[in-house]
Amino acid sequence: RYHPDKNASNPEASELFKEVAFSYSILSDPEKRRQYDTAGFEALESDGMDMEIDLSNLGTVNTMFAALFSKLGVPIKTTISANVLEDALNGTVTVRPLPIGTSVSGKVEKQCAHFFGVTILEEQAQAGIVVRVTSAAQSKFKLLYFEQDANGGYGLGLQEDSEKTGKVTSAGMYFLHFQVYRLDSTVNALAMAKDPEAAFFKRLEGLQPCEVSELKAGTHIFAVYGDNFFKTASYTIEAVCAKTFEDTSEKLKEIESQILRKRNELRQFETEYRKALARFQEVTNRYSQEKQAVDELLKERDSIHSSFTIASSGNNIAGSSSSSSKVPVEEFKAQSPGEDAYSDSKDKSSKKKWFNLNLKGSDKKVG
Repeated sequence: RYHPDKNASNPEASELFKEVAFSYSILSDPEKRRQYDTAGFEALESDGMDMEIDLSNLGTVNTMFAALFSKLGVPIKTTISANVLEDALNGTVTVRPLPIGTSVSGKVEKQCAHFFGVTILEEQAQAGIVVRVTSAAQSKFKLLYFEQDANGGYGLGLQEDSEKTGKVTSAGMYFLHFQVYRLDSTVNALAMAKDPEAAFFKRLEGLQPCEVSELKAGTHIFAVYGDNFFKTASYTIEAVCAKTFEDTSEKLKEIESQILRKRNELRQFETEYRKALARFQEVTNRYSQEKQAVDELLKERDSIHSSFTIASSGNNIAGSSSSSSKVPVEEFKAQSPGEDAYSDSKDKSSKKKWFNLNLKGSDKKVG
């Protein structure tokens, strides 16, 4: 629920995942708990902490917590039971044959192992051998390879933890005469939780070369170790000769080299990305600042514009109007030539009418 891969845009979920992973890494290790009790978080370096626990030494409650944290996505490494390793060293384990080109299915109890002997001919050894284990039930398990010692016992040589691939969990060992790599998903897991963006750049940092790239002719011992917290682990193990998979082997060789190149490219690209991101953040901050400045200037400008209104200067206007109403009538008349012109015109009109009346009277007398 809180894994960074599922919450790339949720920093709170990523932070919670980091705290959960970090807390469990302390609680599950007595030494780290002692360091924390003594000096707190300062005594612990979270980036260098690998969580690896022995389930056989955990009680039911602690096992339940481990299972819960694993469900949350916390990468929990588990050790192989000391009893299994001791029985193998003493040579007291039961070894079942696993012929090349066949498969065997079964169920193994938690913290127990099923051993298999794979006999390889010289021609098969030269062509290459692949041993794979899958679980359709998505059980957790380990694929182990043991080397026979001088005392007749078997010492642990290699181990591969199961990983979820599609709808199954799987683990494999590839002895193909060229360097193959395992991808440890727990590498830098806590650092990835701190910075979700780093998850992409650190994705290939867990690439580790497998120590053994070929097997000699003879019988070799493999085992499937049950790594579930409570239930038995169901599995199918198979051994194949690479002679019938020559094209597939070449494709694997090519893809391994491509992944190595890509890891180096990502390291260089991360530096470029960080610089570009820093520059982007810088210009983004500048954008926000400039936008705020423009908004404030325009707001102030609008405020100044709105000051030009009668409502804001009513007192001045009222005073001006009162003083203008006190102008004398005589002054007003003197400054009104239109009214004088109207008076002169009226007098001339009266005289004209009087003159006409006299003329008419004169005409009557003469006649």
